[in-house]
Amino acid sequence: MPDTAEEAHHDPLPPLRDVIAAHGLAAKKSLGQNFLLDLNLTRRIARAAGPLEGTTIYEVGPGPGGLTRALLMEGAARVIAVERDARCIAALQEIAQAYPGRLDIVEHDALGIDEAALLRTRNVSAPVRIAANLPYNIGSALLVKWLTEKTWPPFWQSLTLMFQREVAARLVAQPGNKDYGRLSILTQWRAAARILFDVSPRAFTPSPKVTSAVVRIDPLPQPVAEARLEDLEAVTKAAFGHRRKMLRQSLKSLSPDTGALIARAGLNPEERAERLTIADFAALARAHRS
Repeated sequence: MPDTAEEAHHDPLPPLRDVIAAHGLAAKKSLGQNFLLDLNLTRRIARAAGPLEGTTIYEVGPGPGGLTRALLMEGAARVIAVERDARCIAALQEIAQAYPGRLDIVEHDALGIDEAALLRTRNVSAPVRIAANLPYNIGSALLVKWLTEKTWPPFWQSLTLMFQREVAARLVAQPGNKDYGRLSILTQWRAAARILFDVSPRAFTPSPKVTSAVVRIDPLPQPVAEARLEDLEAVTKAAFGHRRKMLRQSLKSLSPDTGALIARAGLNPEERAERLTIADFAALARAHRS
């Protein structure tokens, strides 16, 4: 930990633009990379994950380390950063040298990591906070991975994540909204999500074609309605596979007798998936199990 608050807010490293130039780090579209260069913005994201004093942050896709630096400047005791792009490792190592003992760099594909096991090997016992400017091409997949942890509450204490605005809208959407779908239900079934602020394409290098948004997700102690995760995933997949069809049609992949299944759940067979509440889907999940 830094000795003083002043030290915590002083960044001894060169501007990120210079770091990117020095290491030849052109963002790769194939990796979904868009680098954030504005330190004021990355510090705003870091503060949204806070308060950070004494905490361990798990970061995915740090790239050249813009958010990493902000997290350390804002007082994170430790950052464990997972990066699959070998080109970025040298830039991250410079940050590790500037903040001795506070940055662990893990060169790996985040989708393939057992985070709980990784944290054990790093002697991290308390729940961690996850903060990341997620690569666009794996953002949703990573979120689903974290939301579908078998043990709950999960290994993470909170998620502060950057997504495309359209993905962020799906996380908080309510029944009847055009953005409401599987991701809405998986998120809201056992977590509370809120959009904190939008981020202009101009904040990134290169500039994406879409607006982004920072989302904060906090786990609930218990799901909002009783269901088995596997069953909830199965019924939402079936129902939203044909979201414009009535339940008696869309659920045919689950059961040859959709009428009986829907009746057990106490629902209207002529209703559509996009109008069902999370409690309705939980009832369907329980009916599917019985």
